[in-house]
This record gives sequence, C-alpha cells and structure tokens, in this order.
Amino acid sequence: MDDVRIDLITEDEAGELLTVRRAAFVTEAQLYGDPHLPALTQSLTELIADIGRAEVVTLGAWIGHRLVGSIRVELEAEKANLGRLAVVPDLQGRGLGTQLLMAVLQYLPEQTKEVWVFTGQDSKQNLAMYTKHGYEHQYDQHTGDLTYAYLRRILGEDGEGADDLLGLPDRDASL
Repeated sequence: MDDVRIDLITEDEAGELLTVRRAAFVTEAQLYGDPHLPALTQSLTELIADIGRAEVVTLGAWIGHRLVGSIRVELEAEKANLGRLAVVPDLQGRGLGTQLLMAVLQYLPEQTKEVWVFTGQDSKQNLAMYTKHGYEHQYDQHTGDLTYAYLRRILGEDGEGADDLLGLPDRDASL
C-alpha cells in the first residue's frame, strides 16, 4: 500500500479517529465476547484529552482524505508503550498495521531503549505481527475475563537505536 500517508493525529481529527478505532476493535470485542474493551468505551472528550497529552503520540494512516488506521504511543523515560493499533476492517491484512508499527520508531525520543505492546492472548494475528517485527513475549496479565499478552522489543542491541532500525542518519550528526 504505497499510497498511504502516516502523520500525527490532531484534535481536529479525533471524531474520525474514534470511528476508526470503534470499527477496528469490534472484531476484538467479538473474539473475546466483551463489548466493553477500552477502545470501544472511550468517549470523544477522553480521546481529545489523550491526544493533547505531551507524553502521548498518536499517529494516523491516510489514503487520500480517508483515515484508515492509527496507533497510540505513550512515552515514559526510556520506554515506549504502544497501544490501540487499529486498521479499518475493509483494509485489514494488507500491511497497514505493519506500516504504522514501523512508523512509530521515527517518533521515539533517542533515549528510548525498549518498546512494549500488549494484545489479547487469543489475538493470534496481532501476536504474529508483533513477533515478526522483533517483539518477544514477556508475560501475561489477567484483567477480568481477559488475558493480555505483553511483548517487548529492545532497541539499541548491537548499537542499534530507532534511527539505525529505520536507516536514518544519526541525530547527533546534525549538531
């Protein structure tokens, strides 16, 4: 999908983002028999507040003027937590999730050493995608009737940082 543009989501796009997330997470809700997943119950007001938080980066994927996917990154010290990876149902399975996952790296501060993600333990496609891109299962956590699998990718092994993984020039070289 070469015609995809990935960029930051603004508060002006929050309503469209809410729609994309709800459409994408319905499948997960059906898989788990739980219509109360946080991605489905978050209000527009809560989403706008989240987008405005300094430690949160929310990326969107557009084809033309249509928002077709998104991912949320929460930054804390040397760690990034990915969440709410969503692709509209009619485009799932075409690599948009992977494009969003890889695009996150260019938005991470250079001190980021590890990236964490969680997904439902029974979400086999999600687990396969994360594993394919270097995320390793660390532990499971039970929350109510759901079990979440937590995966981690270490950045900086063998001297690789986020810039090296993307093939970008060293950030310090421009100083």
